[in-house]
Amino acid sequence: MRPYAIYVMDKNAKILIVGHNDILEQTLTGHFQSYGFKNVVSSSAIALNTTIQPSVYECFSKYRPEYVFLASTRSGGIEANQRQAGEFIYHNLESQNNVIYAAHKFGVKKLLFLASSCVYPKNCPQPIREEYLLTGDLEKTSEPYAVAKIAGIKLCQAYRRQYGLNAIVAIPPTLFGPGSDVCLETAHVMGALIYKFCEAVKNNQKQVVVWGTGRPRREFLYTDDFAQGCHLLMDRYEGEKVIHMGYGSDLTIQELAQMIQRVSGFQGEVVFDESKPDGTLQKLLDNSDIRQLGWQSKVSLEEGIRRTYEWHKNRDKGLEEERIKGIKD
Repeated sequence: MRPYAIYVMDKNAKILIVGHNDILEQTLTGHFQSYGFKNVVSSSAIALNTTIQPSVYECFSKYRPEYVFLASTRSGGIEANQRQAGEFIYHNLESQNNVIYAAHKFGVKKLLFLASSCVYPKNCPQPIREEYLLTGDLEKTSEPYAVAKIAGIKLCQAYRRQYGLNAIVAIPPTLFGPGSDVCLETAHVMGALIYKFCEAVKNNQKQVVVWGTGRPRREFLYTDDFAQGCHLLMDRYEGEKVIHMGYGSDLTIQELAQMIQRVSGFQGEVVFDESKPDGTLQKLLDNSDIRQLGWQSKVSLEEGIRRTYEWHKNRDKGLEEERIKGIKD
């Protein structure tokens, strides 16, 4: 593994961030803009349909990106994965194929592909190491999405070998922070629980219902730490090996619910609906490689939850005030 990159980004570098106007795309866009990068474009801001190859070519021809961050163009939690499996696998496969090929065709300096921990087998040794990829069956609830992400990893590695495309791959755990998806139909567990507890406090509910048994363990990473990790990898990492951008520890869903309950001040009962799926029991990432490059998370889980909860509470209050104002007007 080579620890330092050939190319180092400067403030005039042309950056393209591909996502679906989610927390990941918004975080990376905001990060580079706040650091004074002058030429940052996101796929959502220019309404780029990444499943249409000519549109992707037109985008690369017009903006000539030097650095590309390629994230999911469709993603979500367990419920979204079950309801939108076809959309998740199709949209991500088409988008990855088009963007990675365009990066090769138009000679980008470097591409960072962001995969997901769901690419690893359901019953995987812990903590998860990169060599465990394709060594066992995937978790069924996220299998279509995982297959798309595995294909993206292998496409990056194949283009690096055959064409010399400077493509690297990173896997973060579940991201959260201000801007998190809190829609119950699409959100990951963190966003869904923050929404549920916020609503419970606001409406004086007696209980909050959590999907599953509460026993699965999950790892989370605050968005600011994630953005710093991506920036570091673009600057300092060259190599085919997948890099894990892990927080370094995990906790059970029950412990997560208790932490959000404590932050929210909810005084009622927390109930676990065991008729709902748990998903993979644990997926803790081995983050030793990225730590060797000089990165580690700085925002604690509870502090990140506090910031995210306050953001959602204030946002919810603002939306309600706007609604009331609209009725009066």
